[in-house]
This record gives sequence, C-alpha cells and structure tokens, in this order.
Amino acid sequence: MGTPFSWGGGTPSGPTTGIGRGAHTKGFDCSGLTLYAWSKAGIRLGHYTGTQFRQGRRVTLGELRKGDLVFFGGGTGDPTHVGLNLGGGVMIHAPKTGDVVRRTPFLTSTYYRPLYRGAVRPG
Repeated sequence: MGTPFSWGGGTPSGPTTGIGRGAHTKGFDCSGLTLYAWSKAGIRLGHYTGTQFRQGRRVTLGELRKGDLVFFGGGTGDPTHVGLNLGGGVMIHAPKTGDVVRRTPFLTSTYYRPLYRGAVRPG
C-alpha cells in the first residue's frame, strides 16, 4: 500500500524502476503488482495485463476469492487494467501514473464496474 505507480515497474522481487513514463519512479504498474503478489505463492505470471488474462482459470463474480485477478477495460481486445480481489467487491491495484497502490471498491464504482471484463484464478 502506498507504493508509487511506475509504468513497467515490478518484478517477482518487488517494486522496480519502470520504463517510459515510469523511468524515474520505483514502484509497480498494475500487472507488476499482481505478478509480484502471486510470485509469493510460487506462481509465475507475465508482466502484461493481456497475458495475465489468459493465465489461469476464469471465475465468475460469484466464485471470486481473495487474490483472484480482476480485469477491466472497454472494447473487445485485451483488458487494460488488473487488480487483486480482496473480497467484498474491493481490489488492491496500482491505478495510474501519479497515484499509488491502493484499495478501491470495484463492484460499486461508477468507473470500474462498467469496465469489468472478468476474473482469473492463477495457478
């Protein structure tokens, strides 16, 4: 919590300096945060939201467990954002440049709920 967003940042070892817009900030982007968290359980994830969307078993909203990956983004291509389900419709995520890792309600959010694309249970 509170770690800066850094585009391209994050490895299984923790926050890193990112690339591009994240080149001067040590932190996580959304998929870097999720790959770091799941690495603690011995699961290796790719560092791209679209790749993570295809890694693991799809689960419904009713099947969500703590730690499941929740995905967001309009359109039909790969999702553009991922967070970790904490339960109760809340996720932890690295939102965007200039922000920090935080908890956010996603099921009741007027921003995130319409962009919800599904959930995956890695491993």
